[in-house]
Amino acid sequence: MTIRAVVRGVGHYLPDRVVSNAEFEASLDTSDDWIRSRSGIERRHLAGPGQTTADLATRAAKAALEDAGMQADEIDAIILATSTADLTFPSAATMVQANLGMTRGFAFDVQAVCAGFVFALTTANALIIAGQATRVLVIGAEIFSRLMDWTDRGTCVLFGDGAGALILERTEAAGTPADRGILSTDLNSDGRHKDILYVDGGTSTGTTGKLRMEGKEVFRHAVEKLAETAHAALEKAGLGSADVDWIVPHQANIRIIEGTAKRMQVSMDRVVVTVQDHGNTSAASIPLALSVGKARGQIKPGDLIVTEAIGGGLAWGAVVLRW
Repeated sequence: MTIRAVVRGVGHYLPDRVVSNAEFEASLDTSDDWIRSRSGIERRHLAGPGQTTADLATRAAKAALEDAGMQADEIDAIILATSTADLTFPSAATMVQANLGMTRGFAFDVQAVCAGFVFALTTANALIIAGQATRVLVIGAEIFSRLMDWTDRGTCVLFGDGAGALILERTEAAGTPADRGILSTDLNSDGRHKDILYVDGGTSTGTTGKLRMEGKEVFRHAVEKLAETAHAALEKAGLGSADVDWIVPHQANIRIIEGTAKRMQVSMDRVVVTVQDHGNTSAASIPLALSVGKARGQIKPGDLIVTEAIGGGLAWGAVVLRW
């Protein structure tokens, strides 16, 4: 007998305000064509003045619970991946716990920037395998618009706000690659590359700070490392690229997505792409794409999915799961 963490529900939430590329033309030396050609992004959603990361996460969590046909008190743990928590402490996850009326279990945040949801999924899987939880609500939620330098055309046009959520449940399985649920994970980090993607604020400065990125360097690392981690996770599961039904990547840049798919020898018609509509929503991008992919009818029960992401740190990783 093998314990697997199986997906029972998925959901997402996007703020109402939609910002097209054209809106940036009035304040920046940029254009819709420039942004599309370099990133594939056409529009993004931005949180309203009164919205918080916990608010977005709660809306996505409720959608996932509805999809799973579960109540909040059936959940044992909440893991929220975010780099934009409402407060330094307590965790945004505990705020979601309170918002859901969940009075049992435990909740905490995970911070691995754009790779956060992969790290959170891996943590949830480990908790389930260890017997610490039966059902875990895993959320990615971000309000990156509040970390933007709106005079920097190289970064502010790339990011958006949103949240996605997924519920994992413990099941017993045969222990083969045909099992449903998470089959393997692969996590990595290398702190030597901190300076190519970071926020210049925190307790060291006493400010929130703004996002700073060396785009060319991030791109160079991303394609190579994402393909490597995806292959490593597939190998751990006893599978290969030919077995993959869908890649659901971190939605940062269409050129990174295309480059990674090419290295994995997977055609783009087997890649769930949402970056054109959402921009880079950091830790929210994979659960958002999973939820949208299911809603579109792309992702179906039994499909083999590879998710992969890279973010500041650098931190990167992949998860192989059967839907």
